[in-house]
Amino acid sequence: MGTQKHIQEIRTFNRFYTDLIGLLDKHLLNSDYSLAEARILYEIFTAKELSASDIIYRLSIDKGYLSRILKKFEKEALIARQPSADDARVSLLSLTDAGLEVFNGLNEASEKQIMTLISTMSVKQLDALIGHMKAITGLLGK
Repeated sequence: MGTQKHIQEIRTFNRFYTDLIGLLDKHLLNSDYSLAEARILYEIFTAKELSASDIIYRLSIDKGYLSRILKKFEKEALIARQPSADDARVSLLSLTDAGLEVFNGLNEASEKQIMTLISTMSVKQLDALIGHMKAITGLLGK
């Protein structure tokens, strides 16, 4: 198989997977949030506190786009900002109670979606699926 054929096979898989889990839907998991917004909430949740620069680094997201999302989150009272103890010029972001509620709803919906996808698989099939996912991650990981 030539390189162009490999590229086409990878792109076919990417289209299959993004369609399968609805990554191109305007609102992820029938929520009011896009994939980027959900991912930013996830990053803030897992870090507990982090700066906008940390998010830019972790997600390779455009600074202006992130700024618009963070302003939306502030307007919806999903995040709080407080000055860093190390550098007062840096604001640390954390989820508010409302932000935790939104994050938990998205997380639960994501788990239900995956449960639906794998509900008919045997343990052997699930182990094989996870093995293939780990292989892809290993081959393409940074």
